Formats: sequence, C-alpha cells, structure tokens
Amino acid sequence: MNNRPIGVFDSGLGGLTMIKKLAEYLPGEDIIYLGDTGRVPYGSRSRETIIKYAKQDAAFLAGFGIKAMVIACNTVCSVALDNLKSGYDMQIFEVVCAPAKAAALASKNGRIGVIGTAATVRSGAYETAIKNINKDLSVFSVPCPLFVPLVEEGWVTGSDEAAHCIAARYLSELKKAEIDTLILGCTHYPLLYDVISETMGKNVLLVDSGAETAKQVAADLKNNNLLNSAGTDGSIRYYVTDSIQGFSNLAALYLESDVNGLVEQITLE
Repeated sequence: MNNRPIGVFDSGLGGLTMIKKLAEYLPGEDIIYLGDTGRVPYGSRSRETIIKYAKQDAAFLAGFGIKAMVIACNTVCSVALDNLKSGYDMQIFEVVCAPAKAAALASKNGRIGVIGTAATVRSGAYETAIKNINKDLSVFSVPCPLFVPLVEEGWVTGSDEAAHCIAARYLSELKKAEIDTLILGCTHYPLLYDVISETMGKNVLLVDSGAETAKQVAADLKNNNLLNSAGTDGSIRYYVTDSIQGFSNLAALYLESDVNGLVEQITLE
C-alpha cells in the first residue's frame, strides 16, 4: 500500500474530465491537480516549448512526493512523453495507448477517427498506437484547435450555436470517411461530448481518452499494491497558473461540485 498522492496535470481545464473519473474509480486516493491555465493551449506551441512546459508541470507535481503521475494532456503525451519518463523514477501514465486500444477493439468497420490539437495530430501518436494493435485498421485524424478555447470559455452546451458550427466544419471530413469510432484525443473534448455526438450521429461511438486512461490508472495501482490504505475518502487539491475564480466557476460546472477554497494560484516560471 502507498498513501502518497497521485499527480495529474493538463494545459488547462480539460484534465478535470479525468479527475472526475479518477475520483469515481479511486475514491480513497488523494490527488494533486495542476492546470496550466495561464499558458493554455499547448497544441499550437512549438515542440521545444511544449517540452519546456511539460518539464515545469512535472517538476511542480513531483515536489509533492507523488507516487504516480498522470499526463492528462494529449499534446504533451504526443510530444514530450519520453522526456518526462527519463526524468522520474515513478509510474507515468499517458493518455494515448488506452483509448487507442479501446477504439481498435470497438470498431466494427475498421475505420477510426481521431480528433486532437494540431500538435497531437501532427505527431501521429494515435495512428502509431492503433496500427501497433491492428495494422489493417484505417485511421483518419483531424485537428480541432478551436475546441480547447470553446471549453475554456464554457461554450459547451448542446444549444450553443458557435460550438455546433465549429464542430460541423471540423468533423465533416470524418463523416465523409464513414468512421464508426471516434477518439476524443484531448481531455478537453469530452466536455463537448453532446455537440460532437450530435454532429457525428448516433452510429459513431465516441472514445473518451481521459476516461479510458483513468480505468488503466485504477487497475495498475491496484495490481501493483499502490492503493491508499487510509480507509477514508481521498482529497483533491487544485493548482492553476491563472485566475482562481474563473477556474473555480467552470470546475464546479464540469465536476458538479464546489471547489471554492480548494484552488491555489501558482507560478511555474
């Protein structure tokens, strides 16, 4: 057993979708969450900048003596994963392989779509992961850079006209490709689940990268005897690099719980 906390970081609010699932699967675990809200989005940054930010995020979390680190940012996983794994002697979870496996197993017609930031799509990480599972699967990837700002602004409801217009434009190529499974390759995107689902239609299965990874984290910690043995409910502490109030308001909406008093603003540089 190991009573140290789990560290999770993302470029902004998106990682909260994973936090919600981790708290569901691992109710007894303490979690430290870092949202780099002051520098979001990462997806449009250069490779060098993404690596720099990722190292700063990881170093901050490591300062809490965490037992495992979860990179809830698909962009970082696609660009900087090796840089982080070589720097820490702990289990580091990424958000690419678990959803890739889930999509590969779920697809019936062998045509899988991937949406993510420009950096994630450019890296080809999902195509590689899916092809390693089954080389006969066809993968169609589309960058959706405006989805992250939509989420950060809270424009995510099914009735939001702007969200629907943007989704229709981005996803038209995937509809033409007749995919039957779509990986939401950014932890921000599940917050647009209804908009994306309505745009793609009921016959397309959406795979949540954060949720699939949370399942893997829970299983691995249990299998490696790393669960918290305190026998009490775990706590979650939030750190952001920009406005506490803005984060708290949206976090309460997405998590369906009040986070006031649990959020602290910090500086990474």
